[in-house]
Amino acid sequence: MDVSIGWPAVVAAIVVGMATAWVWYSDWGLAGGVWRKLTGVTEEDSIRAGKGPFAVLVVSIIVTALALAAACSVVSVFFGSDSVWPALAVGFTAWLGFSVSTLAQHNGFEQKPGQLTVINSAYQFVLFLGMALVIGLLQ
Repeated sequence: MDVSIGWPAVVAAIVVGMATAWVWYSDWGLAGGVWRKLTGVTEEDSIRAGKGPFAVLVVSIIVTALALAAACSVVSVFFGSDSVWPALAVGFTAWLGFSVSTLAQHNGFEQKPGQLTVINSAYQFVLFLGMALVIGLLQ
């Protein structure tokens, strides 16, 4: 077993990441309406912003998929296991150690509502574990 990135796994993780963002934050999604209320970002604001935020999302999802795939490959080789569990451990560790901890710091200092931190942290939890799961299954 050698360290390598499974490109079909990366592509599938990107699809899962984009779908997760859409289901979570679209106006009819799981948290879209509450997110808008807590952030003060209106539909008009989103329209005025154009495609910029979407481009940032796409690039971020691609980078996340690549980083997770690389980390999953390294961990898989280290532990000598290509089961899905090491990939899920990587996703959870990345979420807890990098994503939610950084988000909590920023939101705390920016005095954002706690409910917004929960919404965004839960999204990132689903995002990281969903992408890691797909990578673990396909890599």
